[in-house]
Amino acid sequence: MSKYDDASWHYGGDFPEGLPQKNGATHTGMFLNWCIHNDLISDELKEDAQEEIEKLKRREITGAEFIMDSCDGKFSEHDLSDLGNSFAKDYYADDTDFGNKHCSFADDYVNLFDGKAEDNDYEYETFYHIEDTYENYDLMKQVIDYRFEEWKEYIKG
Repeated sequence: MSKYDDASWHYGGDFPEGLPQKNGATHTGMFLNWCIHNDLISDELKEDAQEEIEKLKRREITGAEFIMDSCDGKFSEHDLSDLGNSFAKDYYADDTDFGNKHCSFADDYVNLFDGKAEDNDYEYETFYHIEDTYENYDLMKQVIDYRFEEWKEYIKG
């Protein structure tokens, strides 16, 4: 089973001092939150995390909190449906044909929040300082929605 991401890869490496470990899952949480809202998750995840998924849908918890608490900080193929995995393998994974032609999730994430910071006359200290908020998720959701439509055209060939 291949992992797309693991918060420990982030907070276990060159991670800013003083930030909570869940900040290593903010980006992943936004992507998985989008997948949950678009019903691109596996039946196994729906069954294993039913209560937490409902909390996420009601915005009582964030995607990063979901990843940390329900997925042990890990995001892998078993979390997604076949369609969700096809999209994640092309968009979430780094250095893919789709990502190189259009954009990858990580690049979209950085570009969006660097742009937001610049518009508001500040700069994020690091990738991990991007706030885990629904305001930010709602911005990222629009980008992922756009990329998903672009991806559906891309896979048609």
